[in-house]
Amino acid sequence: MGVTARTNRSKADQDPAQWLPPLPTAHCRYLAEWTSTKLRWDLAADPAELDAIGVFASGQCKDTPVIYTAVP
Repeated sequence: MGVTARTNRSKADQDPAQWLPPLPTAHCRYLAEWTSTKLRWDLAADPAELDAIGVFASGQCKDTPVIYTAVP
């Protein structure tokens, strides 16, 4: 997902509990890609991050697939 330099600076190193793309129609794709990366690399998520992802996964993003291949 491409973003402008300004958007990337506003995001910095924040997770979905703290930042989502400014365009609401991009939220589900962003969260799916974020989750895919976490799963692919077996990365941890803090409770606030999991809560934020869960809210969207059980709501407006429930039909958005998360596709990944785990790293061996």
